[in-house]
Order: sequence, then C-alpha cells, then structure tokens
Amino acid sequence: MTKNILLMAAVSAGLLSAQATKEAARLKECAVVLGEVMGAPDDAIPSELLARAECVAVVPSMKKGALGFGARFGRGAVACRTGERGEGPWGPPSMLTIGGGSFGLQLGGQSSDVVLLIMNRRGIDHLLRDKFTLGGDASAAAGPKGRTAAAATDATMRAEILTYARTRGLFAGVSLEGAVVKPDNDANKRLYGKAVQAKDLLTQGGETPADAAPLIEALNKYAPRNVSVK
Repeated sequence: MTKNILLMAAVSAGLLSAQATKEAARLKECAVVLGEVMGAPDDAIPSELLARAECVAVVPSMKKGALGFGARFGRGAVACRTGERGEGPWGPPSMLTIGGGSFGLQLGGQSSDVVLLIMNRRGIDHLLRDKFTLGGDASAAAGPKGRTAAAATDATMRAEILTYARTRGLFAGVSLEGAVVKPDNDANKRLYGKAVQAKDLLTQGGETPADAAPLIEALNKYAPRNVSVK
C-alpha cells in the first residue's frame, strides 16, 4: 500500500512538472514573438504605442479551428505595468486564453501569433473580469504598424485595445472582432505553484517567477517605462 501511494505521488509530481514546463515554454515563446515583431525592419509595432501601453498580451501560435471560417484558439500571457498610474516596472504575468473571432482573408493560415496592446485603464478593467469579448465588451481596433504611429486614425487611438497578428511571415494590425479573452487559471496555478487570481497578479504585482523572466525582460527592453505618465 505504501509503495502504491509513493508511486502515485511520484507520477502526480511528474505530471505537474511536465505541465509546468509547458507554461515555461509558452512564456519563452511569448518573449520570442515579441522580440521578432519589434525587431522587424518595417512592420514593427510603433515603439511609442508600446511605450504607452498599460498591459501587453502575447498569444503565440493561435490555431485555426475546424469549425467555421475564422474560428481560432490560443494560449498566451499578459503583463501589466505596476504602480497606481502604471508608472512602475512590468509586473508578473497572468496566463490567458483567447478564442473565436475572425482574422479576415488577409491573414489566413493555420497558425497566427497575436499581440494585444491594452492602452488604458478601461482596457485593464476588462482583463480583470472572468472573460470579455473584443469589439463587444472592450473597444478594439486593428493597430497601426511601422516605426511611428503617425498613420493611426482617431478611432484607433481611442481604442481600449489594439490588436495585431502575424501569419506566414505577414504581420499586420487586424480586427479580432468577437474573440473572447479569459484568464487561464489552471496555468496560473501551475506557474505560481498555488491558486492565484489573475486580477491580483495584474493589479497588485508581486514576485515574478523565474519561468516568466524572458517575457518581462523583453518588455523591459522594448518599453522600459510608461511614457504617458508625467
């Protein structure tokens, strides 16, 4: 009996370790995607927009589903700036999922990398919910690309969330109308070793786990401070 209990405990520990490794790989991939997007010579997210963002979410390899045109699902992570006005450093990430929505014809393909810039406190409020819909609950717009945001329209600049996607090497601001964003609570539990609420991670900050270091380092590299805070 004791041997069986020990064996079951070992198997459970092994499964938890394997699952935690998946979260570490996801966070590393998020960092890689952000680095590649910001390092693109002509198609990068405008640096001033990233520097003004309150939170940044990255969803690598969002998959195209079998049911219906445009249906997709992906897992990623979001991190927010700390401080009462977002004047502090990047806080610990919260894992999330995104599903549904349509990418339109210009970005077909089977897999897409998605980047969301949450531009203001209203956008953060949506992140703190159990789920929200882009273009429904939260105003969202296809983000401008290039080295500057000079071409952005007034509607774009008023949006709570700016959305981007990359498929088959093509990177563009795209509409993710109808996509549903949710906290990935199970992944957060594996990453932090205990149950933790997404809203606590995004509003209260705390210690960043070692597995999340690549993503936070990338955010610090490309947007070390919030330029909208005077």
